[in-house]
Amino acid sequence: MLERTAISLEKDLLARFDRLIGRRGYANRSEAVRDLIREQLVQDEWSRQEKDGADKVAVVSLVYDHDSSSLAQKLTHIQHEHHKSVVSSLHVHLDEHNCLEVLILRGRASEIIAMGESLVSTKGVRYGKVVPATTGRHLK
Repeated sequence: MLERTAISLEKDLLARFDRLIGRRGYANRSEAVRDLIREQLVQDEWSRQEKDGADKVAVVSLVYDHDSSSLAQKLTHIQHEHHKSVVSSLHVHLDEHNCLEVLILRGRASEIIAMGESLVSTKGVRYGKVVPATTGRHLK
């Protein structure tokens, strides 16, 4: 069941928001606002990370040159050290030299964030990002 609510926004802020939701392809403002609220709920879920003891999930994206001195082996070694946290991994050859690796991690928040950050900070990784996600238990 949907509940209606109203918000007041400055004209310029609303115009900027409308341009943003247009670029992102939202059908209407309500869908965009719902996504913003869900994003904040996920952030709140992570801020309570260790207090509730529940498993968390995160996505780690890495771009690296596979020719870089034993980098792929180092990244694989980190994953094997934390094998219980790695739910899935995807390896894509972007071109002759560059690879994209995407990992789904699950476990205690502090552990999977530490693992993700160790992968991202490995010397030779050209781009990396750890994105906290949600199990979806608390979202509707």
